[in-house]
Order: sequence, then C-alpha cells, then structure tokens
Amino acid sequence: MRVETLCRYPVKSMLGETVDRLFVDERGAEGDRRLALLDTATGHVASAKQARLWRGLLQCTARGEGGGVSIALPDGTRVAADDPAADELLSRLLGRAVRLISRRGPGATVERPDPEQLLDLGLDAEVAGIVLEIGKATPGESFTDDAPLHAITTATLQHIGVEALRYRPNLVIATPPDYPPYDENVWAGAVLTVGEAQLRVIEATPRCVVPTLEHGALPPAPQALRTPGAENRFRTSGSDARRPCTGAYLEVVGPGVIVPGDPVIWSPAGG
Repeated sequence: MRVETLCRYPVKSMLGETVDRLFVDERGAEGDRRLALLDTATGHVASAKQARLWRGLLQCTARGEGGGVSIALPDGTRVAADDPAADELLSRLLGRAVRLISRRGPGATVERPDPEQLLDLGLDAEVAGIVLEIGKATPGESFTDDAPLHAITTATLQHIGVEALRYRPNLVIATPPDYPPYDENVWAGAVLTVGEAQLRVIEATPRCVVPTLEHGALPPAPQALRTPGAENRFRTSGSDARRPCTGAYLEVVGPGVIVPGDPVIWSPAGG
C-alpha cells in the first residue's frame, strides 16, 4: 500500500485542497480544519451534517495561501478568511448569520440528523438527530469531529464507485488490485508507518449524509451512504446502533511529514 493523495480542509465543511506534503502530529494534519463557521443563532458549529442548513458550504473552497486561508465562493468571489468582509459574504450566501472562528472552545457542538432518514425524507426535512461535541479525541483547537485524521483505501472507493473527496479523507491509500473493500474495518488498533509518521487506527469511520451531497460541480451520490449501509454496518464508539462505515479514523503516535508515494506499512495491534 502507498499514499495516493493527501488532503486538508482549512475550513470545516468546505471543499479543501490536495497537497504535496502533510505534517501530522497529535493535533492532526497541519492546516486542517483550523477554521469553522459559528451559527450565531444556535451557538453550534456549522457542519454539512445538518444538510438543511449548511450544504451550501460544500459549494465553497478553502485553501491555504500565504500563511492564511483563502475562500472561494460559488460565484467566483475570493475572500481572505481574516478579511472583515468574510462573515458578511458567507452569511449572505448561507442565509444565516455566521462568523468565522479559529479556536474550538470547550463543548463545541454540531447537529447530526439521522443520515439515512435524510436520504429517505429529503434534505430539507426536519429530521431528528443528536447534538455532538466535536474534537474530544483531538488535542488543540481544530474542528475535527471524532479523530485527528481520516484515511480511506482506493479499494473501498472503487467498490462503492465514488470520488474520494466525498468522504473528506486526509489520506487516500492506494491498494493492490485484489485488495478487499472495507478492509479498514479490521485495522483497529494497528499502527501504520507512513513516511516519517506513525498512525494508530482508532476504528472504522461511521458515515453521515455529507458524502451523498453535491460537492462543487459533483452531483448528489446517494450510493455513498446507501452502499455501505447495505454492506458494511458496524457498532462504533458512542453509538448503540450499527452504522454505515467506510474508511478509518486515526491518531498520531509519532509525528512527521507524509508525502504522496510513501509506503504504508501495517503493523497489527500488539505486533
């Protein structure tokens, strides 16, 4: 196995960028999810998991630029994240008052309606769900959900038939032609040596509705949730239900730089 692609997402729930090197440490990937939008009405962090309100974020692209972050809006307008005009432009686009924040405060939360109900009832339906505290597994102030890093294999992507960016991974891992899909399930507890870094696999990644949504010019892809929902359900931490899973959550046990082409050396738990 080798690293095919490295990705980071400077603003939570916006499209991100591929990079030619990625430094990772216990806080995750450098420059990844370091900014987010705060809904000033509810106090929740804006996340496309709540598609009714925030799927428009997936029409915006955030990139690291000159030590800061540049945001491209759907109409082609570009604005620096630290520009005082950014909050107004994004509030107008999303139809809600928001402000960009750079620090995850204690108890930061997102709304997560049941994703399979959203597919059945429609993205604008009032679907029951839960409020999740984010970042509990990630030291520092970034806006990751449940783990510092996320990886997925080309075998899983090819089997489901969707683009990697729908699952918002940090690492896309190229696998041999005969490699089984969903094998990330059995990696839990293993340590992956990737370039200079060592990454411990926490568990399979439960999926929300985000992979099914429009991503920029990409159309909706309901199979991104329905296929693993039919084939690959697991009970993950914090849930009593078996949820559709693809990919794996990771934590960094040895910091370092990763570049595309680096071999991925898998050591089993306890090995």
